[in-house]
Amino acid sequence: MAWLSTVLALGVVLAACGGDDDAEADSGGDGGGGASGEVNVSGSSTVQPISVAAGEAYMADNDQATVNVDGPGTGDGFELFCKGETDISNASRPIEKEEADACAKSGVEYVELQVASDGMTVMTNSANDAVECLNFADLYALIGPESEGFDKWSDGTAIASALGSKTKLPDAPLDLTGPGTESGTYDSFVEIALAGMAEKRGLPEDEAETTRSDYDASPDDNVIVQNVEASDTSLGWVGFAFAEEAGDAIKEVAIAAEPAGECVAPSAGTIADGTYPLSRPLFIYVNTASADENAAVSGYVDFYLEHLGELVEETGYVPMPDEKVSATTDAWQNR
Repeated sequence: MAWLSTVLALGVVLAACGGDDDAEADSGGDGGGGASGEVNVSGSSTVQPISVAAGEAYMADNDQATVNVDGPGTGDGFELFCKGETDISNASRPIEKEEADACAKSGVEYVELQVASDGMTVMTNSANDAVECLNFADLYALIGPESEGFDKWSDGTAIASALGSKTKLPDAPLDLTGPGTESGTYDSFVEIALAGMAEKRGLPEDEAETTRSDYDASPDDNVIVQNVEASDTSLGWVGFAFAEEAGDAIKEVAIAAEPAGECVAPSAGTIADGTYPLSRPLFIYVNTASADENAAVSGYVDFYLEHLGELVEETGYVPMPDEKVSATTDAWQNR
């Protein structure tokens, strides 16, 4: 996946030479080889590499199309999408009610397509020998809203213990980094790992659906990885593919859902079968009017789904089982 870092460093804005803005040209050939027009994709930085790879390959097959992909985050992507400013929204979580309502208000109709599986990977520096496994209680005690101001791992011990954890948290600086509130990875992490613990602690809903605010947040997964690499006692989380790309500079931490539960390390196998507790689906949302009116959009999505397994594997994510691939294909064909 060395090419992936290069693509992201270039800004992941893809343009084909000789592109044509005629959005109503007929598609043709394998994957819409004769379609001309522009496709604008935004949203999740986690899904971004898959959509970038699909865009590169589609444009290589079709020099009449231009595919632009950026990754400001799932929430920011849906804001643009529901205003009709993009054709496709990458998402590392399902669309939320208020976002769907905004789309409906603007007359934006869409189809939801799951494209891959992912695991949010909790990381520390490879030099941190004191941390091998963390459970959801530990993660809440270190990252949840009650941990505001904690500057050492051991500061979370009282909260973790109250939630039933027996993990020995090291007496070492806690250099915390992760995605910001605009990210679907942030939302998914809160929902899966933290919200249940916050409920046990009796927090009101508005506090239960957040993390602490005093950490080094970034919408760029590569920056989060770099922050983990920069401190021997760091803690952070990103999508599985970005953690895998980092190599030996970081250590992927095994996770248990319950304090006495089994520690499971993230891997393609444990994410695919759902035994890794921080597994989640990844999506693209396609504006159906754009797909009907712009042959480049429909051709791009046709190509994306036709080559889905290959694209997902190339970018380091986890392919879906056959039945989910069929469900995605059916949803697109029946839009």
